[in-house]
Amino acid sequence: MNIIGLIIGALIGALFSGLIIWLIGKLGWGLEVDGFKPAYLAAILIALFNAFANWLWGVLNYTPEGGWLGAVTHLLIAAVFLLAAGQIIKGLRVKGWGGALLAAVIMAAVGWLITWGITSLV
Repeated sequence: MNIIGLIIGALIGALFSGLIIWLIGKLGWGLEVDGFKPAYLAAILIALFNAFANWLWGVLNYTPEGGWLGAVTHLLIAAVFLLAAGQIIKGLRVKGWGGALLAAVIMAAVGWLITWGITSLV
């Protein structure tokens, strides 16, 4: 895959993640969002945080295990990234650690459902 395709894929992925963040914010489940722009910026920032964490894990030769331990690890990291994004992006307010964890769980579940739906169609 070339770099243009990679960038386009990342922006489309961030679009879906931004929609999920925006929806969670509208429902008031763990965070508040003033509009789609802060949600999209948060999705891009979280993706950058994830890329950095994955790079760092590679440098440290660490791979989070699968199963429940891996899932919990990823959810905790996603909650930390949401809290950080809430501090950086105007228009995104995270309702504390519990709100970040709730939003991370919902984001993971909705993202999984979208991925499952797309792969079922293909």
